[in-house]
Amino acid sequence: MEVLHAVHVLLQSLLVLLLWSEGDARESELSHVTCGSLVKLLNTRHNVRLHSHDVKYGSGSGQQSVTGVENADDANSYWQIRGKPNRPCQRGASIVCGQVIRITHMKTSRNLHTHRFSSPLSNNQEVSAFGENGEGDDLDTWAVQCDGDHWERDEAVRFKHVGTDVFLSVTGEQYGHPIRGQREVHGMSAPNQHNWWRSMEGVFIQPSQVPLRHDEL
Repeated sequence: MEVLHAVHVLLQSLLVLLLWSEGDARESELSHVTCGSLVKLLNTRHNVRLHSHDVKYGSGSGQQSVTGVENADDANSYWQIRGKPNRPCQRGASIVCGQVIRITHMKTSRNLHTHRFSSPLSNNQEVSAFGENGEGDDLDTWAVQCDGDHWERDEAVRFKHVGTDVFLSVTGEQYGHPIRGQREVHGMSAPNQHNWWRSMEGVFIQPSQVPLRHDEL
């Protein structure tokens, strides 16, 4: 009987340990940015959120402009995290550091994009929103640069463009009419203080594929 009791106690201990480990792993997963999540991205140096709208550049590519805005409540600042073209990521899966993603504007369904046009204010590389219904071309992909294994919600990360090797950046230049006060978003060739971004308000998708509501959504 003593042997049976000892085995029973051991099995109970192993079950508790397993449940604790699963719970700890689950909590860790919920702290990650995941595939399919809809988020606002804050430039931590200039305190503006990545933004777009159906306003075209008057020079360069003439594509839909991408800017930075101070207003945290602006509905045009939501972006969806998606996988590469023809290689979708699993909905709810944590984004791994170094993973290549697309960042799609919610309102217009165009992808964050850059190419070898000069940006209108700083003469860096123009960043635009491109494509139709979420589909564009091979210049829509960005690699997430972060320090650990996964993109953590509360950490600052960089986005490096796969096709041209520039970093998504803001350096403070402001537009006039018709988008007065909005900041220029562009690509810079070197990592620096101007290209750190952090996920903010939005809907984060859990690994179970059930939306986890966060902040204003």
